[in-house]
Amino acid sequence: MRLPRDLTGAELVRLLSRLGYRQTRQTGSHVRLTCDAPHQHHVTIPLHDPLRIGTLSAILGDVAEAQQIGRDALLERLFG
Repeated sequence: MRLPRDLTGAELVRLLSRLGYRQTRQTGSHVRLTCDAPHQHHVTIPLHDPLRIGTLSAILGDVAEAQQIGRDALLERLFG
């Protein structure tokens, strides 16, 4: 599945909340999200409009690894 090119940081925060991530703090234009399942994981999302494709790819790769699912499965959950 192809990554969306017009996704904002705020939209990504909303999408990741479906997977159990919650906002734990914000410093300037960056939000830190935390998920406790299957183990505690932290990810920082810049609230840029739109997110750069490399930044989005890195964040999604990190989340997929932490959730112990494939990247394509994660994309399907979030955008499918």
